[in-house]
Amino acid sequence: MGGEIGRGWCAIIVMILSAFVVLARTCDLYEGSWVYDESYPMYDSSKCPHIRKEYDCIKYGRPDLTYLKFRWQPTNCPLPRFDGEEFLTKMSGKKIMYVGDSVSVNQWQSMVCLLHAALPPQSNITDETINSTRTFTYQDYGVSISIFLSHYLVDIVDEKIGRVMKLDSITDGDIWKENDVLIFNTWLWWYRRDKQPWDYIEIDGKIVKDMDRMVAFREALKTWGNWVDSDVDTQKTTVFFQGVSPSHYNGEDWNEKGVTNCAKEKVPLSGSTYPGGVPTAETVVEQVLSALKKPVSLLNITRLSQLRKDGHPSSFNAFKGMDCTHWCVAGVPDTWNQLLSAALV
Repeated sequence: MGGEIGRGWCAIIVMILSAFVVLARTCDLYEGSWVYDESYPMYDSSKCPHIRKEYDCIKYGRPDLTYLKFRWQPTNCPLPRFDGEEFLTKMSGKKIMYVGDSVSVNQWQSMVCLLHAALPPQSNITDETINSTRTFTYQDYGVSISIFLSHYLVDIVDEKIGRVMKLDSITDGDIWKENDVLIFNTWLWWYRRDKQPWDYIEIDGKIVKDMDRMVAFREALKTWGNWVDSDVDTQKTTVFFQGVSPSHYNGEDWNEKGVTNCAKEKVPLSGSTYPGGVPTAETVVEQVLSALKKPVSLLNITRLSQLRKDGHPSSFNAFKGMDCTHWCVAGVPDTWNQLLSAALV
């Protein structure tokens, strides 16, 4: 009798463990939908002193607050709510750096606000800016969170003919690789022509006035990938590349013909599918990452962010310009950091 009971319990335990294994295999944190949750947002943006005026939507008059109440829900598993103290404890002694354009700044500011809300007022936090890097250091945990501004990741060099973007050169990598966690991003500036910070492009030893921007983007990413494979010790440094952050200026992409911006968008798209499909740039990112020899994780925020046509500042920023590219803080970037935290802790 006792033996049969013992065998019965063993069978139950095996079934439970098997279920966990199946769940682990089928759980894709990036596949899901946005659900309304009254407990959100995870912090009050008016109490976070670190938000840039481009992203501080409530301060600059956004009247509808429903966009703050949506939580990302993966289809087959829960996404843990961000816990700032747990995050800092798990990351104790580590240096974390976001590297990229203003979308990286967007995400970094979200992380700083998440941590500001989680910690007591007497916490020992320092704020330091050196050249292209701004760093918050949480002295009680020995954790630093930095942002390194780099629009293209590859070098732009002043030469006699002008400013040359060198698609095969990265010199800032010596700074980046000293960190324990790196989160890279680039895309926003690749098709930009106003205020462009370069005059020429150098590729394969040849200098050209311009070229197919998507080809240039791919070449720069390949250079970045070669740098990871040759220079980064991935036993020490965990590397992420953030997927392309989508903009919302063409309503046809979400089945609203005639809409040319995000001004009147107040709720996410329902379901898991974005009618406009995946951006070509995101396909390029995924192709380049798949060819790397060393492990780099894709922070796959593109598709889930495409559903958030409501999450941009629109005109609720200090400049009153129509911005359907960046994101309100608090808002969608908090979910990006939730996903980052889930991958790290």
